[in-house]
Amino acid sequence: MTDQQLHTLKKLLTDEQKRIKARPDNDEIFESTELSNYDNHPADQATDMMDSATELAMDKFNEFQLDNIEKALKAIDDGTYGHCIVCGIEIPFERMEAMPTTLTCIEHSERTAGTQERPVEEEILNATTSDPSNLKDYRIDGEDSFLVVEEYGSSDTPSDVGYD
Repeated sequence: MTDQQLHTLKKLLTDEQKRIKARPDNDEIFESTELSNYDNHPADQATDMMDSATELAMDKFNEFQLDNIEKALKAIDDGTYGHCIVCGIEIPFERMEAMPTTLTCIEHSERTAGTQERPVEEEILNATTSDPSNLKDYRIDGEDSFLVVEEYGSSDTPSDVGYD
């Protein structure tokens, strides 16, 4: 890697570092501006919760990015930047330009994109749409389930029910 290329990549890293650090800190716990949640519509509360979760995820991602940038800048100072930390071969400039924080060649990169990882909870939880024929209680056949539940009421209003 030439000195000009190294300088270009270092500038990309420092610019990104400055951009992330310039983002305002949201260290305080996200709180709603409402005095009470009693009269709020559940959708408003859900929006507040989603905004809070999004902000938390962005903060975690920015911490991760800053950590990677600092590792890359340290590698520049050590003189190891641009060489794979696993095998030591030179990383192509095109890869470094596309992903300046990388410290590995393509062969040793983490290949997580596109993987189909499912939550571990699914190993112990059953789907809510499981087949009722798999029930061990053979007294319940599931045929008249709606009729049993409908005895307690339904959402039908007089306008939904046709009168003859």
